[in-house]
Amino acid sequence: MTGSAPGRAPRPKQPKSCHERALGLLAVRARSRRELERRLLQAGFETAEVDDVLERLERVGLIDDAAFARQVAEHAFGVKRAGRWAVVTTLMAAGVAPDVIEDAVGQAVEGEDDRADTLAASRAARLRSIEPAKAYSRLTSLLVRRGYNPEVARGAARRALAVDGTDEAAEGDPNLASGLTRP
Repeated sequence: MTGSAPGRAPRPKQPKSCHERALGLLAVRARSRRELERRLLQAGFETAEVDDVLERLERVGLIDDAAFARQVAEHAFGVKRAGRWAVVTTLMAAGVAPDVIEDAVGQAVEGEDDRADTLAASRAARLRSIEPAKAYSRLTSLLVRRGYNPEVARGAARRALAVDGTDEAAEGDPNLASGLTRP
């Protein structure tokens, strides 16, 4: 026996300090202050120690919620072609303050239609073999799940699939997109 209590994992001889643990988490990816705080507290570090470490990391610039929010927004808008709502939700879950979130995604509203059109066009080719109403419904649903406003999603889906929809179908539930025909 090594002297540890039965049923418990032996403790490492030199466990990582709170600061080392925080640096290790930041080495994997950028994180918000709140994310780091949650992880460090879950790891069993004392609240006062966690606060001290986080303040120190903020002072040297390793934690910056504004930069983190901009980085997340740029990746989501640029690579994932996500909608504004998806980015806002992601940042809220990371514990970023609402005013910081608004600053990070504020300029994104102007490009929302273009991003939706790009994503819809990239997915439309896969849907050409199914009936237009079903393709429209699927593409609209995808865009809404990616965080686009339903109106923006319906417009992008219509343009990408080159379908003409009746106003009633376009304004109502995307699943009720009867009357859609290819020109």
